Amino acid sequence: MVHTVATPAETNLIIGGHEFRSRLMVGTGKYADNATMVEAIRASGAEVVTVAVRRVDLDRTKDEGILYHLDPKQFFLLANTAGCYNAEDAIRYARLAREAGFSDFIKLEVIGDEETLLPDVDGLLEASRTLVSEGFKVLAYTNDDLITALRLEDAGCAAVMPLASPIGSGLGLINPYNIRIIKRRLSVPVVVDAGVGTASDACLTMEQGVDGILMNTALAAAENPVAMGHAMKRAVEAGRLAFLAGRMPKREIAAPSSPTTGMLG
Repeated sequence: MVHTVATPAETNLIIGGHEFRSRLMVGTGKYADNATMVEAIRASGAEVVTVAVRRVDLDRTKDEGILYHLDPKQFFLLANTAGCYNAEDAIRYARLAREAGFSDFIKLEVIGDEETLLPDVDGLLEASRTLVSEGFKVLAYTNDDLITALRLEDAGCAAVMPLASPIGSGLGLINPYNIRIIKRRLSVPVVVDAGVGTASDACLTMEQGVDGILMNTALAAAENPVAMGHAMKRAVEAGRLAFLAGRMPKREIAAPSSPTTGMLG
């Protein structure tokens, strides 16, 4: 008799009542050209594609613009407030995005420091509360701090997005413990945002049990963005499956991989 072993059961990612098959989200900035951007996004298998409303032309009819090349029937276009340094600006651009035809979903960024691009926690919480009260489904970019993450959840955010490391750094996951505890304590989805540089970073991040990853520079700044898109798709899937499978325990001493009883003399 042949016994088959089923792979661990997987479910789709649900954020704000919307279901996604892919757990990889990608951005649209820093690409050499729009054709490369679209091909890399397709290679990644991502459904959610973020667009910085403060930095792009919102006229979808101009072929030199990003939005002209992104079919909203193919991709879930997620407006973000990148480049906003206070709650007032972030709120204004979120409203502008909705008026321009984006959905009620908003990736909220309120940056507190120009050099590190780390978030302004007070501004982030203020903007989150306001936008949630106006019917937005807020995905909040934040630092890897549990208390801030809990407050964002209490504010009504649809997802919390702690960084792996600073935006565009490519340093990978600096503090796995912080990410694990945030995921363990929150009920809303946790999507790691910023700092993933290559496929091994993505796999390690997903092995922490998080619900997904958002990346941009890792694809756009790769020597071959399309190839990196393929790599990231597989890395996210592998990391997720490894988490579901349950890794072996770590040991400080060796343990033989084959039985020691019944050995031939």
